Amino acid sequence: MKKILVILDGIVAKKLLHRIVESNTGENYYDVIYINDQIMPAKKPSNFTFYKFDPTSFSKLGMILDKNVHTEALIALNSKDEMLNVIENIKRKKANMQMNVLDYWGIDLKDPYVNIYKGIDVLANGMIERLPNIPVVAQNIGLRQGEIMEIRIPFGSSYAYRYIGSIEQVEWKIFGLYRNDRLIAVKPSLILKPNDVILVIGKPKVLMQVYNAMSKNEGQFPMPFGHNIYLYLDLVAQKEYEVIKAVKEAKFLHERLKNRALIVKVTRPTNVHIMNAIKEELFDVEDVILEIDYHSLGFKRIISMDVKKYDVGMFMLSYELFKDKVQMRELITLRIPILKLGLDKIEKIKETVVVLDDKKSYEQISPIVFDISTQIKTKTKLFNLDPIGDEEEDKTDILDHFENLAKIFNQKIQIVNDEKNPIRVLKEQRDILQILPLKQSMFKKRYFYEFFYTNSDLLAFDLSRFNQLLIPIIED
Repeated sequence: MKKILVILDGIVAKKLLHRIVESNTGENYYDVIYINDQIMPAKKPSNFTFYKFDPTSFSKLGMILDKNVHTEALIALNSKDEMLNVIENIKRKKANMQMNVLDYWGIDLKDPYVNIYKGIDVLANGMIERLPNIPVVAQNIGLRQGEIMEIRIPFGSSYAYRYIGSIEQVEWKIFGLYRNDRLIAVKPSLILKPNDVILVIGKPKVLMQVYNAMSKNEGQFPMPFGHNIYLYLDLVAQKEYEVIKAVKEAKFLHERLKNRALIVKVTRPTNVHIMNAIKEELFDVEDVILEIDYHSLGFKRIISMDVKKYDVGMFMLSYELFKDKVQMRELITLRIPILKLGLDKIEKIKETVVVLDDKKSYEQISPIVFDISTQIKTKTKLFNLDPIGDEEEDKTDILDHFENLAKIFNQKIQIVNDEKNPIRVLKEQRDILQILPLKQSMFKKRYFYEFFYTNSDLLAFDLSRFNQLLIPIIED
């Protein structure tokens, strides 16, 4: 749940506070700072905490800001000087807090974290919409049932850093995007970023579901890629103990992640014994679909058919199947996360591990890192390793990015800075899930000496001991 700071005083304070209380869904916590008792509502929900003091007091305001982690602030005050004073005090404590302020005086602030809503313009637009031959705002278009919606992408959303083409849009569609007060053309390769405002159209009930999914920073994986986990088993290519291990791992994740169903696809069945063992493992599992391919349709055809049929949000495959890199290359085009099952058991995982390589790739997968660790209840460890001492590659921005996301997800993150060989450090780890970007180069023939010290992603991908979650990204 998000923590919202509300600072109110003046002519609209009472109406605004009552509107917030009436709109309360229980999904947010509110810290309300007020001066006048007359604005207080009769109903005081349990997720509201009220503080009576002058918000221009830096010491008192600082105590509230230090006590809680607020995602954003809503400010409506009685004078311009008070408003500027409060904004400045918040900036001194929380420089990157998003603020929404109501302005009647013509405040001119060039600050990306301060959203100014001009009260006079809002009133004027509301009256002008009553006149004939005047364009109206979205809520009065179409069926007037809310089939057009504006959604801001918050930090920590599972939709942040996702390219639009990877988001399944059924009965709704993204048709506009605003970034830094500019309208950007929507295309499948465009990546959604925090603070982007998207315009969506679709069925009102569906849009409310989309809004709820995008607005939350609690664990949502495997969304937005799909709703279900898909385990692929090849009984000819895999040993019997690997097959049973994979089924047990899928059961474990099915219980922990917020997927709807577990799909187990068995191809090239070899004997009755192994099939009975699989069925026995899945006997008491809810929302599971076991499907057997008796016709040897082939990996490419099976995967391409099932990804849409079963709304797949994550593939699970044992490491042995990745020996055939040409066959596995088909997975890249589907733009869906792949869990590569290693020799270690998933139920013993204690840490989610990230070994930083290029900044652009890891920025894209960063929300998934915390989403996963939240759901499977693991600690997060980030390795910033530089064995060649490359002073030109400054990773301060991406490290700050991960630390900020950790706060949003209310998690602690351990950052390890060192000059050791990344793969040597990785091999020393125990009971981990490594999360890394899914790259085309992972499925190409390469020589060890070409990537030594320079590309930890490719070297780590060839390890068979760890369980690895590969997240699709957009590559240049």
